[in-house]
Amino acid sequence: MGTLTRRSMLATAGATLTGGAMLLSGSEARARPEAQGTRGPRPGMPGRDYQPVVVPNGSKLPWKVVDGVKVFHLVAEEVEHEFAPGLKAFCWGYNGRVHGPTIEAVEGDRVRIYVTNRLPTPTTVHWHGILLPNGMDGVGGLNQKSIAPGETFQYEFSLRQSGTNMYHSHHDEMTQIGLGMTGMFVIHPRRPMGPRIDRDFVILLHEWRIDVGTRRPNPNEMTDFNVLTMNAKAFPGTEPLVVRQGERVRIRLGNLSPQNHHPIHLHGYHFRITETDGGPVPESARQPETTVLVPVGSARAIEFVADAPGDWALHCHMTHHLMNQMGHAFPNMIGVKPGGLDAKVRALLPGYMTMGQTGMAGMGEMGMPVPPNSIPMVGRQGKHDFITMGGMFTVLKVRARLDGYKDPGWYDNPPGTLAEAAGAESLRRDGIDVDAPAPVEPGSPA
Repeated sequence: MGTLTRRSMLATAGATLTGGAMLLSGSEARARPEAQGTRGPRPGMPGRDYQPVVVPNGSKLPWKVVDGVKVFHLVAEEVEHEFAPGLKAFCWGYNGRVHGPTIEAVEGDRVRIYVTNRLPTPTTVHWHGILLPNGMDGVGGLNQKSIAPGETFQYEFSLRQSGTNMYHSHHDEMTQIGLGMTGMFVIHPRRPMGPRIDRDFVILLHEWRIDVGTRRPNPNEMTDFNVLTMNAKAFPGTEPLVVRQGERVRIRLGNLSPQNHHPIHLHGYHFRITETDGGPVPESARQPETTVLVPVGSARAIEFVADAPGDWALHCHMTHHLMNQMGHAFPNMIGVKPGGLDAKVRALLPGYMTMGQTGMAGMGEMGMPVPPNSIPMVGRQGKHDFITMGGMFTVLKVRARLDGYKDPGWYDNPPGTLAEAAGAESLRRDGIDVDAPAPVEPGSPA
């Protein structure tokens, strides 16, 4: 074989290997060692390379570029946090926030994240779902030495993916995650595919046990959580998601609750699940949904075009997750007929009233005094009546005209589009007798 031929074969083999390296799977690419200071593409910039996300009730982590690397600084510390008006508790979080500020970057960015520990105990940070070198994964004892109180550690890696991810402590997880040491990590694609997103919302789901009158979440709770939150707020403390009619909307949902999955239901729309925490869902696998199940430790992104104006509920469909410190250790009073009991008891306890015999709906609007630092009544006054929900509930507000992301107030329903009390003329016209036995037909043929 001639020298020229051998050189040609070697050149061809080299080209083949080079091409093959570019086609490595995610797991193979992750296994490659990553040298410190590796330069990638220029840092992604908001407006130029991506549409920044919106974090209702939340915050975002600022960054600066140093020698082509995006530099962030997380500070783990105790935080006094307000879950809703009337309920505050001492939690653990990052940068004075519960949950921690959302980290936002672009695929291909190299990031350097300093973590300072101001807690009274060691901690770490795990970059949940992100492909990176093993020594940057953040599991205390396994991947790194835990960050002692007063220490600052440095994490550095290049972002080899895009999608909706999270971060959280991975040291004494039950305590530290249970007290709020969590956050979202959004990585925008370097070359976006598909329709442009106009409004991109981020919501982190969580659950807490805060006994009435106490000032600290109980991280030892395993089953009976009584404060359910979106971005660490319980309704009526949640901000609405404000959208202009006709815009394409993405809602990113992460779940770092200690125990429960959350089926998040959106009224008024069919959407498609476009991302999991593992990346984009292929177009062929997307199907219309009205509810997306967000399992513990997972993230989902949904997309839709906001073509229906109005105030639309967005909430967890586990009904006990729509309560604030109620329905827990409460006797079943449904159907109880107190008769003259109230009058007799008031002789000993002035102002006594038997409650719960017809359900919980009327309790929020009674305005009764409650124990200090608690929100044991549900909901808030809406435009038409009292909204008898709390906890993991917010509102998508779609309007034809908007002033930025400012809350536009309650929706004005056009004439003929609002359910209201039926008039006698309508009942007579349609032959509806409200005093007759309720009509029903058999479900199977005779």
